[in-house]
Amino acid sequence: MARKKAAVDFEQSLAELHQLVERLEGGELSLEDSLACFEQGIRLTRDCQAALGQAEQKV
Repeated sequence: MARKKAAVDFEQSLAELHQLVERLEGGELSLEDSLACFEQGIRLTRDCQAALGQAEQKV
């Protein structure tokens, strides 16, 4: 069950990251909103990298 939860968390974080990239690439956000999205993207990227690192350790 933990493996499935981790996969769901990874997939959810990756989907959120894709949405953020689309919003940023749209170019309609204010500078403040863009910065907030960028910071959230950094957090999501780190979460995804950590999940991948854990999966790699298991293999």
